[in-house]
Amino acid sequence: MLTTNPFDDDKLREECGIFGVSGAGGAAALTALGLHALQHRGQEAAGITSFDGTLFHTHRAMGHVAGNFDRDDVIRGLPGDVACGHVRYSTTGETALRNVQPLYADLSTGGFAIAHNGNISNAMKLRRELVRRGSIFQSTSDTETIIHLVATSNYRTLLDRFIDALKQVEGAYSLIVMTPEGMIACRDPLGIRPLVMGRLDGAVIFASETVALDVCGATFERAVEPGELVIVQGTEIRSIRPFQAVDARPCIFEWVYFSRPDSIAGDQSVYSVRKEIGAQLAIETPVDADLVIPVPDSGVPAAIGYAQQSGIPFELGIIRSHYVGRTFIQPGDKVRHLGVKLKHNANRALIEGKRIILVDDSIVRGTTSLKIVQMMREAGAAEVHMRIASPPTRHSCFYGVDTPERAKLLAAKLDLGGMTDFIHADSLSFVSIEGLYKALNAARGDKPSYCDACFTGDYPTTLTDHDETASVDQFAMLAERVA
Repeated sequence: MLTTNPFDDDKLREECGIFGVSGAGGAAALTALGLHALQHRGQEAAGITSFDGTLFHTHRAMGHVAGNFDRDDVIRGLPGDVACGHVRYSTTGETALRNVQPLYADLSTGGFAIAHNGNISNAMKLRRELVRRGSIFQSTSDTETIIHLVATSNYRTLLDRFIDALKQVEGAYSLIVMTPEGMIACRDPLGIRPLVMGRLDGAVIFASETVALDVCGATFERAVEPGELVIVQGTEIRSIRPFQAVDARPCIFEWVYFSRPDSIAGDQSVYSVRKEIGAQLAIETPVDADLVIPVPDSGVPAAIGYAQQSGIPFELGIIRSHYVGRTFIQPGDKVRHLGVKLKHNANRALIEGKRIILVDDSIVRGTTSLKIVQMMREAGAAEVHMRIASPPTRHSCFYGVDTPERAKLLAAKLDLGGMTDFIHADSLSFVSIEGLYKALNAARGDKPSYCDACFTGDYPTTLTDHDETASVDQFAMLAERVA
């Protein structure tokens, strides 16, 4: 099988999207609708768990929401007015049905279902300790660690046991939990991963992005605050903040790429922020050219901002087909390149003889940018200049984003000149970290207001599992040298 979306193969991928509803008839159908709107956050698998007041019901499947949850028989098998759902792209744990969420367990307090967006950065250490104490894991997902911490907590009430579990984990999490007592939605104290709350005819809805509320016809009320637990029983809510307050550090890449442009994140339009990033890019890195061309689809808002700021015409120089499936059977190596063109093709009549500026959201390994530049040259472009609407990605993410190991990140290996030569562009520039913050109406300062570790290496939490692995690797290298 060959992916037919060459411009998405070299992107950073968010781990997942979550959605929950309490107090609505047909909650599972509403959850499926919400997951459709969050499909871009995870395309590997999807799952929904519902509660009918007595029993929990779960359906999980590999693949997209469409085809798995648009069938009447599936939705009928998920009765109840409370439900939560999850779309997944794995960053921890193998690609297997046992890792598809929501995860469910029968605890001494009753049923417990959990959907998680993020990554527990000390999950391996916690897992080893739990297994030593007798826990039996059914998945390789870091999310299951939370279930076992709740199950083995010495606190009496489920809420206290849940809080006790969260106080033992590090990293990033937005969670929706279902129990017989009600639903709990929460974010980690730094608010690295997003979660918002809305209402629909009295029902309470949680989602990773506001666009999922829009699609369901719900009204956006507010974001779940960093470190906040929102407890829902039916349609009644209460809020507690059991953690010590710290300065929030939401993931800055939500505005660069992860969130849909029609979402509101941190009280700002994602689309407007991306346009402003493009404008900052034009101010910082001008170039004399004939056309500004976006790399579809994620580069479009930034390209519009670049064109408006620079006065250079915006044009669709790469045409995307929306009628090609994600994969096709590859008959042989000879058609590999033709398969790529099924999804995107150069608008030759527009490009030929022109000096063009390609605008994209990021460069990860650089393989995608190389393909795009090559496509433009084959279409007759006189010059190809690349402009990137984020700073160079030099560091791996450990908070729920699938990032290649640092040695595979182009910006970690090469300087700007080396990267320009690698992708065969006439010039290459990135927006500065200061320009990115300016587009978000913020200044980086001594205490950054976002998690920008993938650009700066400034991680807002300890990274226990990574540090332990690095220490083992360094010890092995030292032992090899001594031997």
